[in-house]
Amino acid sequence: MPLMTTKPMFDLAYDGGFAVGAFNVNNMEITQGIIEACAAEKSPVILQISKGARKYAKMNYLRHIIMAAVEEHPELPIAIHLDHGDTVDLVRTCINDGFTSVMIDGSHHPYEENVRLTAEAVKVAHAAGVVVEGELGMLGGIEEEVVGLDAAEYEKNVEKYLTDPNQAADFWKRTGIDSLAVAIGTSHGAYKFKHEAKLAFNRIEQIMKTCPGLPLVMHGSSSVPQEFIDLVNKYGGAMPNAKGVPEDQIAMAVQKYGVCKVNIDTDLRLALTAKIREVFATKPAEFDPRNYLGPGREAIVGMVRRKLHVLNSAGKAEAVNKHWEELGRPLPDYYRKKS
Repeated sequence: MPLMTTKPMFDLAYDGGFAVGAFNVNNMEITQGIIEACAAEKSPVILQISKGARKYAKMNYLRHIIMAAVEEHPELPIAIHLDHGDTVDLVRTCINDGFTSVMIDGSHHPYEENVRLTAEAVKVAHAAGVVVEGELGMLGGIEEEVVGLDAAEYEKNVEKYLTDPNQAADFWKRTGIDSLAVAIGTSHGAYKFKHEAKLAFNRIEQIMKTCPGLPLVMHGSSSVPQEFIDLVNKYGGAMPNAKGVPEDQIAMAVQKYGVCKVNIDTDLRLALTAKIREVFATKPAEFDPRNYLGPGREAIVGMVRRKLHVLNSAGKAEAVNKHWEELGRPLPDYYRKKS
């Protein structure tokens, strides 16, 4: 049962020139599409669940859908991760629900409050064998409950909001986090930029120097594929000027720097929505959900398979599983108590 924390994944990813895709799940079709793609490409994967997903789908349903994926593909290294947790109580709840990794996002708080909140979450999670991702710096855009800076303001003054390398070192030392989400020029949502994105690679390099060995995380990293935007707009949608992070810049951040985890949510939504719109428009008599959710799922499979090559994680599942064995197959308390 290669259900694990992100540690075995990140240990190899940091020096191995790859990152693990962290894909947000909200229902069965999205989860199936992600897992089918990872199985085909033999890639480790992080399945993320946001606060909004818990509210929409109910955690009991999501847990069983994910466990079905684990049973169907025991060869895949899979982590279950809380995306943008905002309270220690939520972190504790997710640990009790079987998450193997949690994020505590205090980036919108003053620095000292972020340190206090994150350190408390780390204490709770580490006691249960669960790893923790923190966040430092500010992103633009909006996605679910995560409201960043106004996109125009962020793009205009991006340097002001990037993660400070020296502060990152202090944050790591005082909180004990296992990975750090950094602000390096990415943004949440489908409308990330008015102009072409330019990630702050020099800032990533500086953070790697002040925080050697600390796995870094890129949020807001969907590329907003034009093919899906075109389909949405062609079949009745209204998404003008949607723009994401170019895949070549994501690949550079992953292969040349210490980015070990890349978050992708918007691209999943676009793939599913684009194909559903296409079916509704071209087959107006269709009413069987299987005949529009199915094509949406297939679009997700294709999109995720492409992402796994951008992240260079294709073919890395076996090595991650081997390293997990070398570490003694560590699992959070939730699973040790059930074995």
